Amino acid sequence: MTTTQLSFFKYQGTGNDFVMVDDRANQFDAANHQLVHRLCDRRRGIGADGLILLRLHPEYDFEMVYFNADGHLGSMCGNGGRCTVAFARQVGVIDTTARFLAADGPHEASIDADGTVHLRMQDVAGQEEVAAHDGVFLNTGSPHLVRFLPAESLAAFNVFAEGRAVRYGALYADKGTNVNFVEEPSAPDAPWQVRTYERGVEDETQSCGTGVTAVALAASRRGAGSPVHLRTPGGDLRVAFQTHSDGSFTNIYLSGPATRVFDGTIEIA
Repeated sequence: MTTTQLSFFKYQGTGNDFVMVDDRANQFDAANHQLVHRLCDRRRGIGADGLILLRLHPEYDFEMVYFNADGHLGSMCGNGGRCTVAFARQVGVIDTTARFLAADGPHEASIDADGTVHLRMQDVAGQEEVAAHDGVFLNTGSPHLVRFLPAESLAAFNVFAEGRAVRYGALYADKGTNVNFVEEPSAPDAPWQVRTYERGVEDETQSCGTGVTAVALAASRRGAGSPVHLRTPGGDLRVAFQTHSDGSFTNIYLSGPATRVFDGTIEIA
């Protein structure tokens, strides 16, 4: 059996971790879902919530190709986008600003001196009340149900079981949805607490960028002003935005750290 060595980098953004591959030579087999799944496996591979290819694009600084941990192409990943921007800077594709293409269209980003990445998300038309789950639904590049919980209940909440029931429930039987469980701040300057069940990973993750973006926009109806400070199990993020009378949101920015963890090579068949 012929094997090759795949060079990779590991990045994380508030605990949401990714295998990053510099694929500017366009040599990675994106159709090999089993390979992607194995590389993301935490026991038999590198271990990650997803895998991202950094590719060249004639009209942008680069293209981000994102795969869920199940091996299949995913929709937009906010933390993955921030990590890809940091990775692009590391390999010399960009300096401190970027225009890149992702699954949901073009994005802009910038990197501060302290490593904070500010990622502009797509405009959001609005949010839909979902009576069946006592929440709201938004598409922030990926679909998200946001459900607000009573005070002091999030820490003990069964995110895996409740999130899985919604993700595979009849309402989202077609393509599924990510599910965010939220606790409102206990004080005016305290963060919104968020835990997320992610489709594609099929488990709770330490953080979800498109998820906290959805939570921030949903929280604006509950009096939250821009920027919204949010706390996930993996760390803190901020989401800034402009609201409009028709319920839409524009100039949405997701901001937070994106950190290189390690790099290496792995043998693949």
